[in-house]
Amino acid sequence: MSLNTQSLQPIINFLWTVADDVLVNTYQKGKYKDVILPMVVIRRLDLLLEPTKEQVLKTFGEYKEKLQNLDSLLTNSKHGSGLAFYNTSPFTLKKLLQDPKNLRSNFENYLNGFSENVQDIIKQFKFRNEIETLDEADILFSLIEKFCSPKVELHPDKLPPLAMGYVYEDLVRRFNEENNEEAGEHFTPREIIDLMTHLVFLPVKDKIQQGTYLVYDPCVGSGGMLTIAKNFMLNPDGLVKSKATVHLYGQESTPFIYATCKSDMLIKGEDPNKIAYGSTLSAYGFDNELKFDFMLTNPPYGKTWAPDKKALGVGEKGKIIDKRFKVGTSRVNDGQLMFVLHMLSKMKDTELGSRIASVHNGSALFTGDAGQGESEIRKHIMEKDLLEAIVALPNDMFYNTGIPTYIFIITNRKAAHRKGKVQLINATSEKFYYKMRKPLGKKRVEFSIEHMPVIEKMFLDFEENEYSKIFDNADFGYSQITVNRPERDEKGNIVYASKGKPKADNKLKDSENIPLKEDIQEFFEREVLPFAPDAWWDDKDTKVGYEINFAKYFYKHQLPRPLTEIAKDIFATEEETEGLLKEIIEN
Repeated sequence: MSLNTQSLQPIINFLWTVADDVLVNTYQKGKYKDVILPMVVIRRLDLLLEPTKEQVLKTFGEYKEKLQNLDSLLTNSKHGSGLAFYNTSPFTLKKLLQDPKNLRSNFENYLNGFSENVQDIIKQFKFRNEIETLDEADILFSLIEKFCSPKVELHPDKLPPLAMGYVYEDLVRRFNEENNEEAGEHFTPREIIDLMTHLVFLPVKDKIQQGTYLVYDPCVGSGGMLTIAKNFMLNPDGLVKSKATVHLYGQESTPFIYATCKSDMLIKGEDPNKIAYGSTLSAYGFDNELKFDFMLTNPPYGKTWAPDKKALGVGEKGKIIDKRFKVGTSRVNDGQLMFVLHMLSKMKDTELGSRIASVHNGSALFTGDAGQGESEIRKHIMEKDLLEAIVALPNDMFYNTGIPTYIFIITNRKAAHRKGKVQLINATSEKFYYKMRKPLGKKRVEFSIEHMPVIEKMFLDFEENEYSKIFDNADFGYSQITVNRPERDEKGNIVYASKGKPKADNKLKDSENIPLKEDIQEFFEREVLPFAPDAWWDDKDTKVGYEINFAKYFYKHQLPRPLTEIAKDIFATEEETEGLLKEIIEN
């Protein structure tokens, strides 16, 4: 949290200074990331490979003519790097500086020497495109020299991947601010991820002490959620203390973020092939039959998924063929609930089932009328009894926006006492956060170690209080009926259809949303007929919708200020104004 962020500021500032010192006259600030992020990754890999460099070169020289595939030799600890990657060029970054005249060709040779799994990272960074620009501007030497400086410590032993995640987070936030892009599309504040892991794993901690579990993030970003989730499960001093085997899976569609994530997976000793590139909605990167035990994500919201829709293709009546989305589709300018449907399709049908934590804005709670895509998705989630809880987060928690955000907790194996119920937790008051001394972008508030257990306890206790309320699933549903009024001719007589029923006047049609727990006819007789005695409704036109109006359930009426107080303020303002006018006239 804040301690980590503050302690990493020197390295973040150093890297930003490198960009300002070296790239300033060649690149726009918004383009700094095209050079700085890949160089951070390359230097970290370079530092890890330095101790075994001679061993790798010796093995490569000895066997390159004898064996077609040297991967197993060059990655084992006896003959190679002892890591999942290697570099067979004669150079390290430091050695490149010894021959400034041939720097560009040697640097390209150095990059080409990396193993295939690193080549994919370099390719997605599109870093080779920058080498010509750096060379022509005569700043390639300065750039490499800066990254080899003892002033910046990038070795993964000194700056582990989780800490590096903070660094990436802050750098990309700054880069994106220069481009007026939304950093929150990629990164979630770490304390929110911490809360998500608590809500996902703690209810089943006794059931996950042994075995093998798959954790997945379909919008993986830099991999922070996966890393924190695994650490939370396996930390011997933590709340779960599991001894299970955990495999991390993720997919990312932004090339340089994907490359960053994959490189960190390499450094952590995770399988980099379990991080897929491409859009999860239209180019899912894994076997369709693969299911996951736990899923955590912060999908993009307010972002179009039109390219995915086009790629998926449509069948009859314009419906998407892909069975993941047969429930319905959200409007094309906001795909967040599409990622929820995707995750629902990846839930396991086992004794443990699957648990999901997903961050959303208010649109996921109430956008879409009955029968429309978003409402149909919420209806599916509710009628299948998959929604366990929603936690409303404080405003100003994210780096790029102050809008309200919510954590959805979804599972296909609700505990018996939760069946048919949804818990709403309102963690928006100052009781649950503190204001940061120095904002990071638009992030002005933060959870502390005191706040997290309070929210966690409310969730686990499943009890009602001022900040926690429990509802039946049906409390969020409503029947939308069409209120018909008869069509009349010029003389005011009712026009009848062929079967003797009054013909409905389309101009007079209206609709009513009736809570699911209410009888429609009773509501109609009470709320409609007294004002429109000739009205009627038809069951075949009725649609069921769902929405979750958080504010309604936690609304607190505030009494208006006493009139005497208001009058006092008005008189004080008038006196102040008169004084100013007098002063202006006299001068």
